[in-house]
Formats: sequence, structure tokens, C-alpha cells
Amino acid sequence: MVNAEPLAGFTVGVTAARRHEELSGLLERKGARVVYAPAIRLVPLADDTELLDATRDLLAEPVDDVIVTTGVGFRAWLEAAEGWGLRSDLVKLLADARILTRGPRARGAVRAAGVTETWSPQTERWEEVLRHLLEEDLGGRRIAVQLYGEPTPQLTGMLRRAGARVVEIPVYRWARSDDPTPLRRLVGQAVAGTVDAITFTSAPAVAATLAVAADDNLEGLLLGALRTNVLAACVGPVTAAPLEERGVVPISPERARLSALVQVLSVELPARRASRLAVHGHALELRGHAVVLDGQLKPIAPAPMAILRALARRPGHVVSRAELCGVLPSRALPGGAYGRPQADEHAVEMAVARLRRGLGGGGLVETVVKRGYRLACDPIFTGDRPLPTGTSGSQESTM
Repeated sequence: MVNAEPLAGFTVGVTAARRHEELSGLLERKGARVVYAPAIRLVPLADDTELLDATRDLLAEPVDDVIVTTGVGFRAWLEAAEGWGLRSDLVKLLADARILTRGPRARGAVRAAGVTETWSPQTERWEEVLRHLLEEDLGGRRIAVQLYGEPTPQLTGMLRRAGARVVEIPVYRWARSDDPTPLRRLVGQAVAGTVDAITFTSAPAVAATLAVAADDNLEGLLLGALRTNVLAACVGPVTAAPLEERGVVPISPERARLSALVQVLSVELPARRASRLAVHGHALELRGHAVVLDGQLKPIAPAPMAILRALARRPGHVVSRAELCGVLPSRALPGGAYGRPQADEHAVEMAVARLRRGLGGGGLVETVVKRGYRLACDPIFTGDRPLPTGTSGSQESTM
């Protein structure tokens, strides 16, 4: 029975600009170690003449349809209009129009303003809103589109090609974070394999993360890590789309909620990234920076964990000291550069000793004299015949 929290022993990156405290708190309550690295920042346009001009243009004549894409954007729009003395006129215009909301948060913001939406898709994607509109004749219809951080030429372009007159409402913009250092560090951790998952709550955050990686010539390596060893967790399909276009298969909850995102991550990350073994009568589970031994969480330092992972890849088989030296983190080696590591069996011996102390004894890691080390795994059975899990040779069991 595992007593540890589902994300205990795992490191999760948080790139969110908004509500990052809430997301980090939810992850930490599940046991995760959180690395906060904001990818973007929200730039309000309440004082921007572009938003004021767009609002005045919209109020100049009746509008047939209004597409509301985000709750935060819609509320910011009304707040800005109130500052200009235009809120009542804007609400009246909206009340006379057909309103289509992209998701439940946008729908809630519209209703809070005393207006009722006409239609909202279950998928929470603007593509579904577009398909719904294109089922009708849009020739001559005046349609307002509240943008969410960046232009959406696919949406507005298709509406214009269908004959609609489109008014774009740029409520806010996304911009890259003022200080890219934390995000650069997170990208480096993902490439190095020291972070287990990265969460994304907006498509611009995905784009900004990839852009920062590209600045350091690491975009290909980052995408490779997200396809293999680092789990990408996206709050919804809109956020996931830029990663899917690059061959990454992220996980997403059925409903675009932070709590649902953490819940699905709590299930999928241990299922996909934890390794479970029966070793010397003990249940051993390897997580990111810790192990769960017989239900108890035990943090393990990077060098000993690298040794343990190498042994676990060949459970019961002897792994030589020379081979183990090649898996040690560079800082654990003399001269530790990122290039070719210097072989030092003493470093391996020290890491193995620390691993044994971290595991608390029990004979889980055995020394095979003059050959190397092995995990003392229980026999693997095929049918009713046991298969040997180790190689022959004199063994000296140590704690």
C-alpha cells in the first residue's frame, strides 16, 4: 500500500501567468515539487486607444453576433468601458445581439453582466464556434470577436470569407515574460531530465516556452523530451493544439479546469513515469527524485538516483562500475563538464553508498565482487517456471 501522495517525488513545472499560485498550491497538496517559470505576462489594454477605438466602432451600429472567447477578457472589456463611460451602452448592445461563448468561464462572465448567451460548444474550442456559425448564411452580418491575447486570423478570416463584417476586440495581449531566466532554467531541466512534467494553461505559454528554447538552440531537444520523458499537461484542447502540431501528445482533462488538470496529472504521471519493482522482498517504486519503498517516500539525491535508475533498467543483472560512471550527473564527477565525463569508479562507489543509506538498508543493492552492482530483484515467473534475474558469480550483499 502506497502512503505517499500521488505526485510525491515528482517535479512539475508551472508556466502559468495567471492563477499560478492556485495551480502551484493544488500540485503541492498532491505532493509535487513545483518549479515556477512564467512563460508569458498579461498586458491589459484598458488604456489602449486600440481597444477604445474598437469599442466605439462596435457601438456605432447594431451588431448581430458577439463571440466571447474568455471570461477574463470579457470582464476586462466591461471594466474598461465603464472607465470610458460606455459600459451601459455596451451592455445594451450586447443584450440585443446573439452571443456565442467559447466555454463555461466566458459564459459565466456574460451572465454576470446580466446578459444571456445563445450558444456555447462543449469542446470549448473556437473552431466549434466557427463551424456553428458557418452553418448559416453570414452574408452582411456584423460579428464582434473578442480576441484572447493574440489575433486569430483563422477565425476572423473564415468569417470574412463567408461574407461577415468582423469587428475585432483586442482586450489584452500576451507578451513574453520580462525575465526569461526561470523559463530558460525549466527548459534546461526538461532537456536534462530533472523535471517530470510541465503544465501549460494557454497556447501562448506553449509558444513562449518553445521560443525561449529556440533562443538557446534547445527547441528540438525540448520537443524530444516532451515526446518521451517529460509529460506535457495542458488545461484543454486549445492549449494542447500547438504541441500536437509538433508531434507531442499531451494529457488534458475533460473539462478545462485547474483542479481537473491536477487530478488527471495525479493519475497519469505516476502511471507513465513511475517504475515498480519487487526487490529483495520489498515493493520499490522509482519516481522523479524519490522512491516509494513499501509505501514510504524516501527522497534520493540525483547521483544515487541515477545509479538506481541504471540498475532498474536491467533488474537483477550486474551493471559494471564503468557503465555506472557514465550515468552519473556531471556535477558528481571530477571536473564535471557537460561534455564527455571522466570515468571515476570511486564516484560510483560513493553514489552507491549514498543510495544504500537513502534506501535505509535491506540488501536491495548488491555488490558483485570485481564486476559491479545489481538490484536484488525477486525471481520473474513465466508460467510456473522461474527465470533467473541475475548472473552467476560471487556476491557480497551489503546494506
